[in-house]
Amino acid sequence: MSDVVIIDAVRTPIGKRNGGLSSVHPGDLEAGVLRELVDRTGIDPAEVGQVVGGNVSQVGEQSFNITRTAWLAAGLPLEVAATTVDTQCGSSQQATNLASALISGDVVDTAIACGVESMSRIPIGSNSSKKLGLGVPIPKSYFGHYEFSSQFEGAERIAEKWGITRDDCDRFGLESQRRAALAWQEDRFATQVVPVDAPVLDEDGRPTGDTVRITRDEGLRETTLEKLASLKPVAREDGVHTAGSASQISDGSAAVLMTTAERAEQLGLTPKARVVDTCLVGVDPVLMLTGPIDATRRLFDRNGLGIDDIDVVEINEAFASVALAWAAEFDADMDRVNPNGGAIALGHP
Repeated sequence: MSDVVIIDAVRTPIGKRNGGLSSVHPGDLEAGVLRELVDRTGIDPAEVGQVVGGNVSQVGEQSFNITRTAWLAAGLPLEVAATTVDTQCGSSQQATNLASALISGDVVDTAIACGVESMSRIPIGSNSSKKLGLGVPIPKSYFGHYEFSSQFEGAERIAEKWGITRDDCDRFGLESQRRAALAWQEDRFATQVVPVDAPVLDEDGRPTGDTVRITRDEGLRETTLEKLASLKPVAREDGVHTAGSASQISDGSAAVLMTTAERAEQLGLTPKARVVDTCLVGVDPVLMLTGPIDATRRLFDRNGLGIDDIDVVEINEAFASVALAWAAEFDADMDRVNPNGGAIALGHP
């Protein structure tokens, strides 16, 4: 098996719902980061063996293998294969896992992992909407095995199971915002964020021919603990999560170039990191958001590692309770967790 290294990674700013990126077709949004990744690394795009992209709502503008569409829209070689995967909120993570596996298994020696989600244009749940007239995604046989619940309810049950309070969630949400603001203030995202020239639309939603340049994440909010405490719960009347302690509906795209250590040396590319291991786990579909706990435990067990061996952790802030339950399980030093803020401040993609 070959050692897998990461050469570079780029992303768009994360646009808020109906914000600066909402006028951009998701194929163009992803095409921009793919083109930038190729240009800044100087790699011949024909060297890329496969492109693997993540996308959740594969309908309308995000259907028809959006990863392949974006690659071609960027003017990149048609001979390079592309695949789009759906692992729900972990789609782009799994795209990265699969790209790494293709390289370590010597199927290809260079791959790009990427993803796009334009939640403004393709609202979450669009591909399973009853309005399509195509039936529902869950067969009746499912209910004999599991209760069907929402992520919102799962997050509340996690909070109950781990004793996480409304105040805990509000404080976590406030800290996400504080850290993201500081990260931008200190220009920590400078090496990764690619500006996007978004079309300006008229009152009828048609392009005017003008563009506006989007350069920063749009989800950051100046807030206080008092303001967060005044927000209404989003799942239950007495729930602990609000819009201030859950991930934002947003638009964004990102891409990562990966290859073998040997091939990087041949191409004159300097790796930024080495992939040690990856995994994907299945968990209780009712709680549904406890995967980070099981995945962390699996990776630690098979690599002989513990939480003190990890300098920086990034965990999806789908809801505050997801990260807080994970931290409680591993007695994590929260100064090392999401130091630049997370999805609560930056946005879901």
